[in-house]
Amino acid sequence: MNRSGLARIIFVTGSDTGVGKTLLTGLLLHHLRRRGCHALAVKPFCSGSRTDAEFLGALQDGELAADKIAPFFFSAPLAPLAAARRRHIIRLAEVRRHLKRMACRCECLLIEGIGGLLVPLGKGFTVRDLIVAIGSEVIVVSRNRLGTLNHTLLTGAALQQVGIKDFTTVLMTVPPGDASSVTNRLILAEMLAPNPVFELGFLGRNPVRPGAVKLAAKKVEKTLARILGCARMGAPGSL
Repeated sequence: MNRSGLARIIFVTGSDTGVGKTLLTGLLLHHLRRRGCHALAVKPFCSGSRTDAEFLGALQDGELAADKIAPFFFSAPLAPLAAARRRHIIRLAEVRRHLKRMACRCECLLIEGIGGLLVPLGKGFTVRDLIVAIGSEVIVVSRNRLGTLNHTLLTGAALQQVGIKDFTTVLMTVPPGDASSVTNRLILAEMLAPNPVFELGFLGRNPVRPGAVKLAAKKVEKTLARILGCARMGAPGSL
């Protein structure tokens, strides 16, 4: 718990879909729990498959049921707002209530987003609006390849537009590599300063498995500790 007696809350968002948010969330979750911090992870919105939620559930020893990790699941592989219109529209207050209940159960709550910042989640709110509403720390995940400079800087600008000046960026290396993967971190560190930018190397062909993540977390534990140490509070707000 922090000084206020509330759980630390970290929101893991991305510059796009499929950039490595689930992998990083899993690495951070295992790292925290292995060091004695009672951490939990949720992915409130899932579309198309519950695979990511099942992965996070396995890393927290089944402490949370699937409907607690991903309470807003839609079988259609669509943005949550589009998928929800076939059933019922999700409201921001409903999501906040669920996250507050989860935060009350742990010392650190990791929240994995869906897609990028401007993905519409429900009636009148996006991923970015949810981050502002809960006042969490923010980690932005991006692919370490050609094109990431534009996507990552746009994401940073979108955060700053709503008053979130402090955030941490993590570049995830995915094969095949290209020439830009050598320079991306340095350029982003320069353009996003003083916000920190980290890089995680290639962690295997199929790293999003509990066993693989536990092994990988050992290899990059120093970087994970630095990421957690540098993450700062985002825009004003509170659960």
